[in-house]
Amino acid sequence: MLDGRWRSTAERALDPVGRALHKIGVSADVLTVIGLLAAFATAGLIANGNLALAVVGVLLSGLPDLLDGSVARHSGTAGARGAFLDSVCDRVADAALFAGVAWHVTDEGAGAPVLVLGVLALSMLVSYERAKAEALGLSARGGLIERAERLVLLGVGLAFDILIPVLWIMLALTAVTAIHRFAMVWRQASPEQRDTVSGRMRTRFVRSHRARRSRPRRVSRVSRWR
Repeated sequence: MLDGRWRSTAERALDPVGRALHKIGVSADVLTVIGLLAAFATAGLIANGNLALAVVGVLLSGLPDLLDGSVARHSGTAGARGAFLDSVCDRVADAALFAGVAWHVTDEGAGAPVLVLGVLALSMLVSYERAKAEALGLSARGGLIERAERLVLLGVGLAFDILIPVLWIMLALTAVTAIHRFAMVWRQASPEQRDTVSGRMRTRFVRSHRARRSRPRRVSRVSRWR
């Protein structure tokens, strides 16, 4: 939800920072790795109970995710390899952060780490649904909670030391998002929907072909000279 509505606004606001980072020689891949290392450090802070510092760590681990795209555009290196690295590092960073949370909440009872595992598993499922849908040429964007929302809620839980209630909220919202994305892709992949899309594509092709045939042929200067 935040990714779809506010991410582009935040990236535009931070675009001068991305331009400055490019000028001093910082690459998008370096920023991605810095975000991953920040996530590992934040996980250690959470596991050790340094929750106030961990809030800052969550912010620092999420900031490079907003800047690496801008740096890649200004450097002309935006491409599939960088996007793949960014996606993989995001998943590893999420796993590290939640591992730190699971370690921290072990004193809350045997079920607390299982709750963290459930949130992490559903988060990975939500990300997988989007990746698989896009690989099939479909769309699975949106939902109640994406990575940006998870980081925000995690920061709130750390700041006020209310991780267990926040984890239950994350579990419920992530489950709803996973169901929503599954239903979205299921509808797009239905035979009726595929036939509709194919029909639209055929109609557009025929119209484009007729337009090209009816367009008057341009005669080049060389042809006129001849």
